Amino acid sequence: MSQKTRNVEIKARVNDVKDIIKKVAGLCNTKAEVIEQTDTFYKTENGRLKLREFKDGTGELIYYERPDVEGPKLSNYSKSMVIDPTSLKTVLQMALGAIGTVKKTRMLSHFNQTRIHVDEVVGLGNFLELEVVLSDNQKPEDGIQTAQMILEMLGVPASDLLSGSYLDCLKLL
Repeated sequence: MSQKTRNVEIKARVNDVKDIIKKVAGLCNTKAEVIEQTDTFYKTENGRLKLREFKDGTGELIYYERPDVEGPKLSNYSKSMVIDPTSLKTVLQMALGAIGTVKKTRMLSHFNQTRIHVDEVVGLGNFLELEVVLSDNQKPEDGIQTAQMILEMLGVPASDLLSGSYLDCLKLL
């Protein structure tokens, strides 16, 4: 089943991962879920398409459109659960061609309508990602305000914000 939704997303470089994990735990008051993920990105004319593979052998096919600007940005996306990502990966590679892979260990926490990720990205380092999931009646400005409030609560300076994706950062190396 595919679902289409929107969120406001923001990424920031993390200099002190132990400190940010402690702050996120205090804010969320729950233990984070640890998720190992491998995202393979494919050539598309519009937006971005990635196949996300999980350690348990399942996956998600995710298409999204998001501007590459610093700070909070609106992301429109649709995703579909995949029970055989290995064979789908072969099909997508043959049909579209892969443009890169991002491997990460993600610590997922929730704060109200926001998914808070502390990511360790292979080859890049540690990052904080906020995804403020918008309801149908919410405006992007609502999500931007929420993301900025959480960044302030966590003490993340604007100078640490990223404009692009992890794949974009890896390509710059």
